[in-house]
Amino acid sequence: MKKWMREILSTFLYIIGVLLLTWFVISYIGQRTVVSGASMEPTLLHQDNLIVDKISYRLHDPKRFDVIVFPFQYGSEVYYIKRIIGMPGETIRIDEAGTIYITKPGETKETVLEDPYGKELIKPELLGLARDGVTLGVDEYFCMGDNRNNSTDSRKDVVGNIKRENIIGKAWIRIWPLNTFGLIK
Repeated sequence: MKKWMREILSTFLYIIGVLLLTWFVISYIGQRTVVSGASMEPTLLHQDNLIVDKISYRLHDPKRFDVIVFPFQYGSEVYYIKRIIGMPGETIRIDEAGTIYITKPGETKETVLEDPYGKELIKPELLGLARDGVTLGVDEYFCMGDNRNNSTDSRKDVVGNIKRENIIGKAWIRIWPLNTFGLIK
């Protein structure tokens, strides 16, 4: 085989390898996403660019207060970024004062959720489904935006409880703008 043919074949195989590796990383390890809207302020701002970790939840379950990405059930290419508030089996209720209560599975006593992320108290007219309490299934999570009064989240029927299988991954690191580069808490 002539030298120039080996070079072409080598370059072609290199490009195929890079494309396959890129596909693998995007499909199974991580992907870039852009925040649209103000529902996660002050944690995440409109147009922040993030890397979503898609592998961690293959190794362990999500935790309370993780910021997750999941598809909007009625939009083909629309993804939501919200914080996990309620865990599988729990009941979440929000009272008229905007206080979030959690009842753990098998218990009857409600406890106040110590939530350091909520930007403000929830207005009474925005309690939604949580006004009367929402009981989660064994594979469901209750998620809310940090900007509680400006967030379409699990309090509304159009979002509802998030099934474990629909969680794409955990918002891991902000890569843009550079002055806010770093891990997401």
